[in-house]
Amino acid sequence: MRALEVRRLGVVPYEEGLALQRELVEARKADRIPDTLLLLEHPHVLTLGVRASKGNPPSTSGGSWPNVIATAERLAALGVSVYETGRGGDVTYHGPGQIVGYPIVDLRPDRQDVHRYVRDLEEVLIRTCGDYAIEAHRMAGLSGAWVDRPARGPEKIAAIGVRISRWITSHGFALNVNTALEYFDLIVPCGIRDRGVTSLEALLGRRLDLADVEEHLVAHVAAVFERAPVAASSQVSVA
Repeated sequence: MRALEVRRLGVVPYEEGLALQRELVEARKADRIPDTLLLLEHPHVLTLGVRASKGNPPSTSGGSWPNVIATAERLAALGVSVYETGRGGDVTYHGPGQIVGYPIVDLRPDRQDVHRYVRDLEEVLIRTCGDYAIEAHRMAGLSGAWVDRPARGPEKIAAIGVRISRWITSHGFALNVNTALEYFDLIVPCGIRDRGVTSLEALLGRRLDLADVEEHLVAHVAAVFERAPVAASSQVSVA
């Protein structure tokens, strides 16, 4: 069974996390590192996937990103950064209390299927929610993990946006644990206007220990992808 090196990095600025992923992808392509899973939190940030409109930052006149509702002034006042990324999808929010997972995994030789990879990430998230007695599920035509709430309909509890280069994966998933959900009001999450967003905290009525949730995520990534997890240094470095 192939190893999966797990790096728990704590809070990492988005730009640093992006740079680290790029380094690790190149290192994985050269077989200098094993398959790796980064688990971290980001400070408040909006990230724009390849489906988000290109252009200038949002402004009081409406801006060039149709699914970013807040003005540039509002984002600045809240300390929310904005980054364009190379992942799939539209716009999403990352922030404290949300566990972000970036698998840097070689899908060769037997998992070279983009759709299967996304479904596998969904399975990880669904199983993790299940560990907390939350029945999450997939939604046809939409990625991520979803929860049905009475009188509210389906709400997204975890988002997925991936990039695959020469079958090496990057970017990944974001699971709302103790996330401040009001920050999603700054955007149309993932460009989906008729669905809400929720978190484990909102559903359970209590805050959760992020380290405990990470343990469940690691176990399910290992099981779904048939890898043996190995703890690694928390330093943000390829070495």
